[in-house]
Amino acid sequence: MKPAPRYLAALMSLTATVSADPTWPHVNDNLEEIMFQTQGFRARLFTDNVRQCANEASGPGRKNAAEWLRTGFHDIATANRYFGTGGMDASLQYELNSGENAGPAFASTFKFLGEFLSPRSSLADLVAMGVYASVRSCGGQAIPVRAGRKDATEGGALGVPQTQNPTPTFVTQFDRMGFNQAEMIQLVACGHTLGSVHSTEFPDIAPPGTGVNGAVPLDSTDAQFDNKVVTEYLDGTTKNPLVVGPSVQLKKNADGRVFGADGNVTVNALKDPAVFQTTCKNILQRMIEVVPSGVTLTDPITPYTIKPVDMQLTLGATGSTLTWTGWIRVRTTTIPLATIRNVVLNYKDRNGGSNCGSCATTLTVQGTGSGLDDTWAFFPVSASLSASAGISSFTVTVNKVDGTSTSFDNNGASYPLSDAVMIQRPQSCLLQGTGALTVSALVRNDRANLPVSLGVSYLTDQTNSPAPKLNTDSVAMTKGNCVGGYTFFSATYSVSGGRSYAARLDINSGSGADVVSDAFNLASDLGGTCQPFTGSQACAGVTVSSVIPSSTSTSTTASSTSTSTAPTATLAHRQTVSGYNLVSCWTEGSGVRALSGAAFAYDGMTLESCIKNCTGFAYAGAEYGRECYCGNTLAESSAAANMADCNMPCSGDPYQYCGAGNRLELYRNASLPPPTSSTSTPSSTTSTSSSAAPTGTLGRVDTVGKFSYQGCYTEGAGVRALADKTYAADGMTLESCAAFCDSYNFFGTEYGRECYCGNTLASSSTKVSLGDCSFTCAGNRFQYCGAGNRLDVFGVGSSSTASSSGTSDQTSTPTSPTTTTSTTSHPSATGPSHPTTIVSEGTSWSFLGCQTEATGARALSAKVSYNDAMTLDACASSCSGYAYFGVEYGRECYCGDSFAAGSIAASEADCSFRCPGNADQYCGAGNRLSTYRRGTV
Repeated sequence: MKPAPRYLAALMSLTATVSADPTWPHVNDNLEEIMFQTQGFRARLFTDNVRQCANEASGPGRKNAAEWLRTGFHDIATANRYFGTGGMDASLQYELNSGENAGPAFASTFKFLGEFLSPRSSLADLVAMGVYASVRSCGGQAIPVRAGRKDATEGGALGVPQTQNPTPTFVTQFDRMGFNQAEMIQLVACGHTLGSVHSTEFPDIAPPGTGVNGAVPLDSTDAQFDNKVVTEYLDGTTKNPLVVGPSVQLKKNADGRVFGADGNVTVNALKDPAVFQTTCKNILQRMIEVVPSGVTLTDPITPYTIKPVDMQLTLGATGSTLTWTGWIRVRTTTIPLATIRNVVLNYKDRNGGSNCGSCATTLTVQGTGSGLDDTWAFFPVSASLSASAGISSFTVTVNKVDGTSTSFDNNGASYPLSDAVMIQRPQSCLLQGTGALTVSALVRNDRANLPVSLGVSYLTDQTNSPAPKLNTDSVAMTKGNCVGGYTFFSATYSVSGGRSYAARLDINSGSGADVVSDAFNLASDLGGTCQPFTGSQACAGVTVSSVIPSSTSTSTTASSTSTSTAPTATLAHRQTVSGYNLVSCWTEGSGVRALSGAAFAYDGMTLESCIKNCTGFAYAGAEYGRECYCGNTLAESSAAANMADCNMPCSGDPYQYCGAGNRLELYRNASLPPPTSSTSTPSSTTSTSSSAAPTGTLGRVDTVGKFSYQGCYTEGAGVRALADKTYAADGMTLESCAAFCDSYNFFGTEYGRECYCGNTLASSSTKVSLGDCSFTCAGNRFQYCGAGNRLDVFGVGSSSTASSSGTSDQTSTPTSPTTTTSTTSHPSATGPSHPTTIVSEGTSWSFLGCQTEATGARALSAKVSYNDAMTLDACASSCSGYAYFGVEYGRECYCGDSFAAGSIAASEADCSFRCPGNADQYCGAGNRLSTYRRGTV
């Protein structure tokens, strides 16, 4: 049984020898275990290939630690701080055929790291942790690692520094990444203190036969993180092939030229071993924190002193008891195991009271483990609880052999443990060979009438990457028998990809603000056979108190006493947050976002994190509990709403509201002058909320003079998509580019400030998702002007002229301003529309209409999927086997055999969002679905 998310900011008061832990559960809990539980009992084995710095697990001459460190640099090397693109996003996995990333090192690294990929551990975060692990294993200082990186879905731009580059080019490239000249030198020195140059990849620099196993070391201690790479360079004894040897004559002596770029000033400072270590820790942390714009990193991951692990509740065989299992992990680095007599858990019933007998269970140690810097002891939990009384929280007391004790209460919040929803492992099973999965769950009867779904996250192989792809799916669970205070729900699923053992399972009860989950269950913990349930308790009602008493705990040692009382937190609308004032609950616009300057979505969202995301914008708005939107103006069609409409708690703080469906919790920068606009008064309050009169809304422009919008296109393969004429300006607008290209058939804007003209597009230029063209124009922030390697293309004639015969919308290429092509799935109208018919995988779907969501529920809830390149065709394919499908908000796909009560027909004009994967199709809107029915309507 997993606890409900709860990330409080209060710090726990402990004795002087015990530091405050993160508040559990934390969004980084899985990463914390991967990073710190590396050996022994319950080890995650993340450092197995680098724990010995000289380990050559991937082949003779190849030191894995050096390869992991190099992977981190190559992943961020194409970052562009001016445009907010690139950085540590694991895009390197898709760039391995580039000549800039030669050799097998990156593929083997991604293959290893990919086994740890999950919904709570992105590949990009794992690359960052790989840098930490390689450096620390080899004797360097521990690099702090923040989490929250998002994985790229395709390769990025070119631009990894190459050995033959002139020194000024190196300086420019590192400046693009965010490093000045001195930092460039530091980063190269710290990155090249490990490993070698390999003859197979660089035979001109490291001729075959000049090194052991084809590897020529960069310094004399290539398996030790020290400053030899610098001191040997300075004293003239270096054998670094990037400083001496054939590289000099070939002008590929990159390290020598980089080290000497400032007359050896920086490398001389690194002669001091302590300075070298501290400098490397800081500069490598800077390196792994180079991330694309829109990514917000967490605080550094730190180990818990006391951590509950794998807390699980299971209904006993008779149906009258709950079996509580799991582990309490103690950091014996700070509390030596020899000093511990036992560990006691004191718990409370589901209503926060003491209707639970002794309400305590005593634990003794079972196993020990370690990490690169820490040791651990694991104390197993095995307790039988009354199913009628349940459990809500617990505290931990460590009793010492000297008679003293220390209590831990999760920073005053107690450790939460909900008995509302739980996976029932004995009645669940997985056949790992075929991926056939059966999941049984129990839902407390006070929630038994709410919808229950099974979420499955699983890995499948990719043809264009050595790392697997993370897939997610959701299916409705079927209601079964009632036993005592609980009701069974079940579902079956076929896990594809051959890695069913690594699948993660979420049981979700309810929806929106009322959802309760038992999440992140590992599929391999299930047996191969589902056991029958033999209990026969009579079905019973359950009453749950809405108020849980605050807890008080006392920590005692031989010399001091500390008492902490948890404050009673209240779910409320916050009037002021981080310098922003609450405006009101606010609607989305008609067919547009109320705030369209920037958008973010992630679990663990709080009002503070959203406002931080929106730094520099006048407005910040949180929606759906986990979505954040920013902007300087509000769409004219958006308006104030009843404050009661904003009723979803934030996913990262259950005591804050973060909007709701089609509702924003809207805040405005308090430092800005008051807005000059008419006043709107929500019906729910007597206070008055004002919004600035918008002067424009960021969006796609359909026509500019004689030119019509064609879509977002890539540059050609080694050539410009539009190559006839070009200019760049800091005041770029679509109008100025159109005027410049007036005598041509096409114009395109790129990087926000570049304009290109041509009569045809390069044949290798392809149409991609509109979301790829995300840069605003330098001279008009309400217009889009392409992105890196992406052009917003306009052509003479209608938008349909971008299609060519026999080419789908996703890959069509403009060839002439007079060519028009239409198909059933991709109509050639003068603008986007709802195709009358969609044919997918031999099945015909007929347009039903624009439909609202249901009353307090999804209109179609049998299956849901998300796709940043969503099309009607893609949703139809996903909903194969169902009677209906609907697309909402451009990227959300819903399937079902019937519409839930309260879902009604709406005006077709309400479904006005273009599909991100096909600009000629509509894909619903906020609270509006573009719906289709299998067969003929």
